Amino acid sequence: MPMRVELVKDVDDDLVGGLAEVLVDCVASGASVGFVGVLAPDRARAWWRTALADPNVLTWVSRDETSRIVGTVRLALATQDNGQHRGEVVKLLVHRDARGKGCAGALLAALEDTARSLGRRVLVLDTHTDSVAEGIYARRGWRRVGTVDDFALTVDGVLAPTTIMVKHLVA
Repeated sequence: MPMRVELVKDVDDDLVGGLAEVLVDCVASGASVGFVGVLAPDRARAWWRTALADPNVLTWVSRDETSRIVGTVRLALATQDNGQHRGEVVKLLVHRDARGKGCAGALLAALEDTARSLGRRVLVLDTHTDSVAEGIYARRGWRRVGTVDDFALTVDGVLAPTTIMVKHLVA
């Protein structure tokens, strides 16, 4: 599947709608990304409008051959004086229609390249323990540093463990 990954620079209703569609699909498929139960499209759009306004978080989208948004990832840049070398990967989301086609890897590669160019040498993230996402990160060189029991509720409202992972980027 030919796809392109781009850093979000301009926010419009089409972008917000496309991102909301991906988020709703991921939550419906059980992704542990901060929402419990069925996520209404209006709530997903509102979440994205607020999230995209944060100047300390960069967002990438992946588009398929029809320019439909099929994936996204975000990099939260630490703003503390002693944290200018690090960032946190948040909301790696891939629509079910695009899974298994390299979308997650392409998004992470773009994020890591930009992080490296910004001097962000240490990246961290958390993900649902033993999830497909954890395997994707591990294959891309992320290292598991620990787990936290009962960290987050699943979409179904069950407490589940979260794995903390780190990746040190080489300049």
